[in-house]
Amino acid sequence: MAAISDGDVRTIRPSRGFTGFGLAELWRHRELVLVLARRNVTVRYKQTQLGVLWAVLQPLFTMVVFTFVFHRVAKISSQGIPYPIFAYAALLPWALFATSLAQSSVSIVGASSIIGKVYFPRMAIPVATVLAALVDFAVASVVLVGMMVYFGVFPSPEAALVLPLFMLLAVTTALGAGLWFSALNVRYRDVQYTVPFLIQIGLFITPVAYPATLVNEPLRTILAINPMTGVVEGFRWALLDVDTPPGLLLLVSCAVSLTMLVSGALFFRRMERTFADVI
Repeated sequence: MAAISDGDVRTIRPSRGFTGFGLAELWRHRELVLVLARRNVTVRYKQTQLGVLWAVLQPLFTMVVFTFVFHRVAKISSQGIPYPIFAYAALLPWALFATSLAQSSVSIVGASSIIGKVYFPRMAIPVATVLAALVDFAVASVVLVGMMVYFGVFPSPEAALVLPLFMLLAVTTALGAGLWFSALNVRYRDVQYTVPFLIQIGLFITPVAYPATLVNEPLRTILAINPMTGVVEGFRWALLDVDTPPGLLLLVSCAVSLTMLVSGALFFRRMERTFADVI
């Protein structure tokens, strides 16, 4: 957006051509991003009896189902790690991604009442959604710590040091996908119905319930095109000290995630010029 000042009158017009990613403007509005993130958390759990405990119950119950179906019945290997913690350690980053994508994909349309009235960097809305999902992640991580103590599974100091990098990769993937789908949903409202279906499919093509080592090459490398593959395998390696580091899977996932974020930001910036008109 371009602002033209004429005395006491300020006119805001859509920018033309390539205007960058708008990171400087987004940083100037960082307090707004935090306010929006806090609002998202408050609205999500408003008038609920359990509040943020829902952030724990969802991955916890999914872990119980996976343990029965994939471990007890299907006898899926967990690489020598107790299966409950093996599955829960993967469900944490997956839940962060799924929640971020589901909420951010409808975030722009959901904020239509303010987009048409007030100017601010529109990217603040999906960014705030991802930040709000980090609150759920932090709450659910408490259960993982308890499980690690119960099962006596602890990460090596070297592996634990790189855990923030896998967190960053998860956030990058979630934000990149969120930027794409939130912009598309403004013009094509079918997106809000498509995203939940894609999340369901993604849960099973991501090695959450099973280790990636069960998939033979070259399918394993193809599996890494899904950037959450590297995230999930990285979390397990860093937290549970499994024997197989993510290696090539992580490199492929990083490349795809970064491409998704950059392309998503460019697409979002291009489409945001018409948000107020289309919504």
